[in-house]
Amino acid sequence: MVVLSNPGIEQLSCVGNCKPTTLFSGIPIIDLSKPDSKHLLVKACEEFGFFKVVNHEVPMELISRLESQAINFFSLPLSEKEKAGPPNPFGYGNKSIGPNGDVGWVEYLLFTINQESISQRLLPVFGHNPNEFRSALNDYISAVKKMACEILEMMADGLIIQPRNVFSKLLMDEQSDSVFRLNHYPPCTGPGIQTLNSNNMIGFGEHTDPQIISVLRSNNTSGLQISLGDGNWISVPPDQNSFFINVGDSLQVMTNGRFKSVRHRVLANSMKSRVSMIYFGGPPLSEKIAPLPPLMKGEEESLYKEFTWFEYKRSAYNSRLADNRLVLFQKIAAS
Repeated sequence: MVVLSNPGIEQLSCVGNCKPTTLFSGIPIIDLSKPDSKHLLVKACEEFGFFKVVNHEVPMELISRLESQAINFFSLPLSEKEKAGPPNPFGYGNKSIGPNGDVGWVEYLLFTINQESISQRLLPVFGHNPNEFRSALNDYISAVKKMACEILEMMADGLIIQPRNVFSKLLMDEQSDSVFRLNHYPPCTGPGIQTLNSNNMIGFGEHTDPQIISVLRSNNTSGLQISLGDGNWISVPPDQNSFFINVGDSLQVMTNGRFKSVRHRVLANSMKSRVSMIYFGGPPLSEKIAPLPPLMKGEEESLYKEFTWFEYKRSAYNSRLADNRLVLFQKIAAS
């Protein structure tokens, strides 16, 4: 395990010794090679909005290459990393998360999924030779995007709706508004700031993802937690060889609430650096988001007003992390 020394966020701090919480081993594990996986995917999305996938066929070589490049970047002096920023919202961010006052024990790189955006952020840092980092990013993004689309098509099969690319086509669209994020959470030690209690420092505050689907992979360091339906938080055991999938707000709306957008957060670790890579699969900005007719049963009505992805993205960007973003788009039942 590489532990990064990180001058870039040494102004952040934590209270206590940031002990990890109890791990939870009951999350759904989906073997993508099994014929019954489409039904298990649906069940996991209904009950948790979250699951782990194994036998995903994303080469470990691609994963290791990008993690190595991320570690190299986050190990640079702060003055070098800041050349990839400021985050508006894309680029290098440090401590601040979004424009509305959220902070955490984290630094990150955020990209749109296109060559120009990636090159624009990497060139100032690596001069005229960002090719190794860019190549690692592109290869990884291509592989996880393919996997995300396969998972979405399996979900459609499990829901028995046609066409089976009803979800995945939104990610495959040339105008797809997908983004990619690299997060780094340094070891958390010293006197401090925002805490949950005397032992846990917030790395990334609680939130749901607004897009359709999120594909997360991290190194072998704990910190990720998800919220269960009863409001309790559970810690997810790390697994650097597998991927974790989140249902996003948009997919919850498209299934009329049948799938649950999972609320999650990251707690800092007192001993190890945590490096995570997240692909957020989003629709085109002009795409109208509404429950799919095949998923409406009988006289059942939509729980949500129709909106475009642009409208929802703008609303989410103007909110705090912990806000319930969908509440503004819910239909109010007549009294």
